[in-house]
Amino acid sequence: REAVRAAFSAGTPLAIRGGGTKRFYTGSATGTPLDVTGHRGIVSYEPTELVITARAGTPLAEIEATLAADNQMLGFEPPHFTDGIEARGARQGGPGSASSPAATLGGTIACGFSGPRRPYAGSARDFVLGTKIINGKGEVVKFGGQVMKNVAGFDVSRLMAGSLGTLGVLLEISLKVLPKPAQEITLTFQMGADEAIRQMNTWAGQPLPLSAAAYSGDTLYIRLSGSAAGVRAARTKLGGELLEKGATFWEELREHQQSYFKTDTPLWRLSVPPAAAPIDLPGNWLLDWGGAQRWLVTNAAAENIHRMVESAGGYATLFRTSQANAARNSELPEPARILQKNIKLSMDPAGILNPG
Repeated sequence: REAVRAAFSAGTPLAIRGGGTKRFYTGSATGTPLDVTGHRGIVSYEPTELVITARAGTPLAEIEATLAADNQMLGFEPPHFTDGIEARGARQGGPGSASSPAATLGGTIACGFSGPRRPYAGSARDFVLGTKIINGKGEVVKFGGQVMKNVAGFDVSRLMAGSLGTLGVLLEISLKVLPKPAQEITLTFQMGADEAIRQMNTWAGQPLPLSAAAYSGDTLYIRLSGSAAGVRAARTKLGGELLEKGATFWEELREHQQSYFKTDTPLWRLSVPPAAAPIDLPGNWLLDWGGAQRWLVTNAAAENIHRMVESAGGYATLFRTSQANAARNSELPEPARILQKNIKLSMDPAGILNPG
């Protein structure tokens, strides 16, 4: 807090630093480094209440291990990005190396990353119950609480998800957690992209225990999670082939460890309506989140990508590239841009938190 207060008084920018495993995505903020990895540890965990509170510097792996001991999990299935991408980041002059700290809870929430379970369980933002932060004036403030039915005040805590440290230095985060499913299997189906999109949307509208749906190559992957009886009935209804190492497939997809992601060609993340038809852009495609999140490895011009994706009702983000991240991301609509500017002025009036 003293460091932020001093920076606010002097108008000196601060670059908040955690484990560094997401810097390939965020880029490098300008300013005096503010290392927050020492602020770590689980503050409270109530398995019967399905709530955990931890300091932002707590390694994600530590939280997941604690939850697993009580057969619980983080419902948004967050990626760590500690392996694979981190190594490529080091090779490309990025932040990662084999000795880098583990992914932290703060970095996960600040980036708002969610894994394959996101369309069926909710996003990182949906699981945030409360936060404690230091704002840009050096004040410690709390938002939300530690209960699921908290209705006091504005839901500012969920603004922290995806804010990339520009609204405050995360101190503590309270999250809703979920029980682990009794059974989980993955089925595969051979089909084209158009048919896969139709099938994923059809099944999403039916009472099936879906927990992930992705399409890669010519194969549709469907994960079923729930009671043994429910999973068995769904498998009988859907058919398909059982993937023996289904858990490994989803982990490698979540962590971008599959061969698809092992390239120096720019990787774009496209967020579109799940039923949107395949987009006519050159490159190598992979569909996740039941068709709502589409990855594209391509050297296509950024302007063409934005135009085509926006015409499909979505937006595009340059997720990773071997070059400097110079391509613009999609612009916010004017009303949203004004709201965002006003929120930033309220939380960080001097603009010292993570500029750039």
